[in-house]
Amino acid sequence: MPGDPILVWGAGAIGGTVGAFLVRAGHDVTFVDIVEEHVRAIADAGRGLAITGPVAAFSVTAPAFLPGELQGVWRKVFLCVKAHHTEEATRAALPHLAADGYVLSLQNGLCETVIAPIVGRERTMGAFVNFGADWMGPGEVMYGNRGAVVLGELDGRVTGRLESLHRVMLDVDDRAVMTDNIWGYLWGKLAYGAMLFAQALGQDSIAGSLANPALFPLWLGLGREVMAVADAEGVRAEGFNGFDPDAFGRAGTEAAARASIEAMVAFNQTSTKTHSGVWRDLAVRRRRTEVDVQIAPISAIGARHGLATPLIDRLVAMIHEIEQGRRPMTDANLVELAGLVAA
Repeated sequence: MPGDPILVWGAGAIGGTVGAFLVRAGHDVTFVDIVEEHVRAIADAGRGLAITGPVAAFSVTAPAFLPGELQGVWRKVFLCVKAHHTEEATRAALPHLAADGYVLSLQNGLCETVIAPIVGRERTMGAFVNFGADWMGPGEVMYGNRGAVVLGELDGRVTGRLESLHRVMLDVDDRAVMTDNIWGYLWGKLAYGAMLFAQALGQDSIAGSLANPALFPLWLGLGREVMAVADAEGVRAEGFNGFDPDAFGRAGTEAAARASIEAMVAFNQTSTKTHSGVWRDLAVRRRRTEVDVQIAPISAIGARHGLATPLIDRLVAMIHEIEQGRRPMTDANLVELAGLVAA
């Protein structure tokens, strides 16, 4: 049975998908978003929030507000904003968080490290999601394919609230799981995320870029850089949807890495979401990406351990050049980045 009301802060690709499934399952969900037309559509009984795509197609209506309009307090706040909006959104949500409640980060990157200092570590929970979805416009989110959904306490304990949250998230994906190593999944996603940021430099699809044999050194190099930093942090990275962290670790072999890339290609070929959200930010929505909060920290953390990350550093710089209109989005960018591996 549905339990506490849920506040979904950010009704885009992730938040819109998760929230819509929860509403359909009978949960009391309220949405918050900064796009007024999107907010009005969700709350409009004659329109609502439509989930489209091959996984599911349905519409729901739910209360939805701009941040400044919101009133009330919730025990469950699901934060689903872009990584670089985490601090601002968390501070805005803080007055609406109950003393015995928590903020669940349904985001890419290490956003839990931004949330916890604001709301308290004991009121922060972690999640890893890898399904494919895109915000298509006001009132519409395309759900392209299913992917891993993992939930965990920051300290690795399996608590009553984690078990309760897991039951809730089973209404979103019946394959959702709990973990005692949420940081391992988040670091695994950082390695895969670095590959998605590289894909966004050009025009080829995720599957097409990963399958390009000329780019294998790039995927291998990025995976190895991120896994080396994770290892230095004492994190045991976890695998998902074809990504095998061990293949890119110290004992990994080129054959294992190729097998992992092939598995990631197969996973992405099943999705109608052909390009990364990063690519859409640059090519479609013409806006700033999450690179400074999601990918750049890998380099900063590596530096603390005396580890160089030249591929990550150059990738971040190239994304900035595209954001600033100083570099075109062409597949030649990936070849250029891959050239650093052989240099």
